[in-house]
Amino acid sequence: MKALSVLCLVLLVSVLEAAVTKPSSGIFIGCLRNRTTPGIPITDAIFTADNTATFLSSYVSYTKNKRYSSPNYQKLVAIVAAKHVSHVQATVVCAKTNGIQLRIRSGGHDYEGLSYTSSVPFVILDMYNLRSITIDVPSKKAWVQSGATLGELYTKINEASPTLAFPAGVCPTVGVGGHISGGGFGNLMRKFGITVDHVIDAQLINCNGKLLDRATMGEDLFWAIRGGGGASFGVILSWKINLVEVPKILTVFKVRKTLEQGGTDVLYKWQLVASKFPEDLFIRAWPQIVKGTKLGERTIAVVFFAQFLGPTDKLMAIMSQSLPELGLRRDDCHEMSWLYTTLFWANYPVGTPKRVLLDRPSSPGEFFKSKSDNVKNPIPKEGLEKIWKTMLKFNFVWIEFNPYGGVMDRIPATATAFPHRKGNLFNLQYSTIWLDAKETENKLNMMKELYEVVGPYVSSNPREALLNFRDVDIGSNPSGVNVDEAKIYGSKYFLGNLKRLMDVKAKCDPENFFKNEQSIPPARIM
Repeated sequence: MKALSVLCLVLLVSVLEAAVTKPSSGIFIGCLRNRTTPGIPITDAIFTADNTATFLSSYVSYTKNKRYSSPNYQKLVAIVAAKHVSHVQATVVCAKTNGIQLRIRSGGHDYEGLSYTSSVPFVILDMYNLRSITIDVPSKKAWVQSGATLGELYTKINEASPTLAFPAGVCPTVGVGGHISGGGFGNLMRKFGITVDHVIDAQLINCNGKLLDRATMGEDLFWAIRGGGGASFGVILSWKINLVEVPKILTVFKVRKTLEQGGTDVLYKWQLVASKFPEDLFIRAWPQIVKGTKLGERTIAVVFFAQFLGPTDKLMAIMSQSLPELGLRRDDCHEMSWLYTTLFWANYPVGTPKRVLLDRPSSPGEFFKSKSDNVKNPIPKEGLEKIWKTMLKFNFVWIEFNPYGGVMDRIPATATAFPHRKGNLFNLQYSTIWLDAKETENKLNMMKELYEVVGPYVSSNPREALLNFRDVDIGSNPSGVNVDEAKIYGSKYFLGNLKRLMDVKAKCDPENFFKNEQSIPPARIM
C-alpha cells in the first residue's frame, strides 16, 4: 500500500511538472489561426499529441537519428508543417509571444537532433512542404526553398540543363535549408568551393515574423547565415544560388585497399597529394571495417572514392603521375553525367535510375554518432596504425578523409561565416552506427575514445570542428545565453568569425529568441 502511495505521488508530481512546464497547445494553436487567413488555412499543417497517430508519424518522418525517435511529449507543444510563408511567420510570432522555444527542421539531418528536440517547451517548425525550385538557365541561377532536398535540387537542375550543377553534399535526402546555412560541402569543393560561396540572396523570417531578403536584412546578417547556421538568426525560407558549369562527361571510381594490400601506405601518400591534385579531381579516402580473408577475421579497408571533371584518359594520366601506389585501372573508372555521379556518391550501384534521388524516407535510420576534425599536417603511419587499432574495437565505424585545397585555399576565411579554408589538408568525419538502444552509452564512449586517439594529429587551440557535423561533446549551452559555453563550441566551429557572428546576433535577435544548445548568443549578454 505504501509503495502504491509513493507511485501515485510520483505520477502526480510528473503530471504537475508537465502542466507547469508545457504551455497549452490550445492557446498556441488559437494564436496561429488568428494570425493566418482562411484563404490559406493552417489547420491541416498543425499536429499535436492529441492525435497520436498523425503526430508521431509527422515527428519520425524527418527524424534521421534513431537516438531521438521518441518525441518528448512533456515538452513538445506542436509540430507545424508550414505550407505557406504566412504559416512560418505566424509560428514565429506565436511561439515568441507564448514563451515557447522554436526548433526549425528542413531535412532532419542535424546529427544531434537539435532541429527537433529540446529540454524546454518547444514547437517544431517543419519546412518540408516548402520545397519549390525555380531554375533560370540563361542566368545560371536558381531559387530553392529550404524544405527541398539535395536530391530534388540536383534533379531539377539536371532537367533544366545537363551541364549545370551546384556544389553541395553527397547525401540526397539532406534538406537544403540547414545544409547551405551550415556551409555544406561535397565533391565539387576543390573546384568551386562550398554552398555558401554561391549564395547571392535569401529570404528569411526574422524574430518579429517579418520577411526579409538580402537588401532588407543587410550585408552583416546575409554574411552570418552563410556558414553561421540559420537557426541562430531566423527561419531561412529560400536561397538564391549561382549554378556552376560542369562537363557533359565526368569520371568516378571506387577502389579499395585493405591493410594487407598496403592500405596504410597508400593513405599516407594520399595525404601528401590529395589537396594538391588539379582542382578538377576530388578523392575521398574512407577507412572502414571489413571482413578479413580468414573466417571471423576483420581488417580495415581504405576505400578511395573519386570524382573527376573530365574523361578517364585524363584522370588515368594524373593518377599514374601523382598516386601510382593506388594501382588504378581503366576498368575501375566509370564515365557518366554529373547527375549520375550524385547517385554513385550516394552509394547506389551504377545504373540505378535517377528517380531514387527524389525518395524521402518516412522513418528513422540507425542509431548513430558522428564527430569531426580538421587536419593540417599528414598523420604519420604509426598514428594511422593507432587509429586502426581503435577502430577495430567497433562493430561498425568509418572515417571520411575529405581533401581541401584548390579554390578552398583562395577564398578568405572571413568571406563567409564558414572559416575552414587555407591551411587545412583535409577534414575528418568519424561515424558509427548501432541497432540496439541499449548499446548507446557504450557506443558514445567508444567514439570519445577514438576522438582522443586521433587528437594528437589534428588541429589544436582550438580543435576545430564543422557545424554541419554537429557534435554536442565539444560544448553545449542548454540555456542558450551562457557566453562562456558558447565560446567553447563557437571557437571550434567558427574560429575568428565568432565575434562578428555574436555582434550580428545582438542586432537581429537581441532577445535571443532563436536559440538551441549550440546557437550563437548575442554579444550584449557578455
